[in-house]
Amino acid sequence: MTLSGLCLVHCLATSVLLALLSAAGGILGDPIIHEVGLVLAIALGAIALGRGIREHGFWLPSAIGGLGLALMAVALTQPHGGREAIFTVVGVMILALGHRLNVLASE
Repeated sequence: MTLSGLCLVHCLATSVLLALLSAAGGILGDPIIHEVGLVLAIALGAIALGRGIREHGFWLPSAIGGLGLALMAVALTQPHGGREAIFTVVGVMILALGHRLNVLASE
């Protein structure tokens, strides 16, 4: 959930900084940051959500988290800008929901 939150902060901060300082966009908007972030999100998400299935046997959190990761991956196929940010932010929120459901299922 922390990684999802950091991703959301990154996306929102990038949008704000791009609007305020175009020079900041060259660094924060670099596609490699998004690609590395997605790889980390997929790896950590797979570990956390997979562990949840093992612990409680409930698949719904992982399915929802997987949908969020898929939307984040779709965002990388979009031109940098509005649609990319929308797919990313929605994907991050859905992934966070999957993590939250995972926590609730473990209680």
